[in-house]
Amino acid sequence: MTPLRFIAARLMRDEAMLARLSVPQDALLGDLAGKSVALVGNARALANSTYGNEIDAHDIVVRINLAPMPYSESHGARTDWLGLATRLRRADRNRIGPARILWMSHKRKRLDHASAHSAGFYLHPLADYEALEQEIGAQPTTGAMLISLLLKSDLARLDLYGFDFFASKSLSGSRSAEQVPHDFPAEAAWVARLIEADPRLTLQPLK
Repeated sequence: MTPLRFIAARLMRDEAMLARLSVPQDALLGDLAGKSVALVGNARALANSTYGNEIDAHDIVVRINLAPMPYSESHGARTDWLGLATRLRRADRNRIGPARILWMSHKRKRLDHASAHSAGFYLHPLADYEALEQEIGAQPTTGAMLISLLLKSDLARLDLYGFDFFASKSLSGSRSAEQVPHDFPAEAAWVARLIEADPRLTLQPLK
């Protein structure tokens, strides 16, 4: 799709045209079958950990948005999949080096041409976003959307790192919980219910 046609599709909210750029969800999830997956959140407290080697030992490492990685000892170094809800600048794309980009946000106007035309690109369906919003009772974070999506697959295990539901804020910015449109206690309770129901899911503790 040419850049002009892509911009027009975004502005006109032409979901069908944008969806043609995406791999099918079934194909994406099929790539996870039998795999160990690390989903790395952006909690500041992760920088005080030594999870890096453990993260990189997973079959697939998924990171979120601008994916800050201040230390390899705490965060690891690999990025196989990058779940996005923000525009990705070229410098960040080069720094992170994701093999696959997943656009998770319902805000299609933020989607950039390079991401949408990258190999293996995935566009998260609006219906899935809306269903999770209803389930949690608030606008879900990118991390919550990724958890929900990944657990739909036949993966062997999903380990969460760098998730403390904004208790230590985010390495990606300086905003407080009151300045973001999410209900972190509700998400924490949602994740706790998932862990109880699905033995594949583990939340790794942070100090």
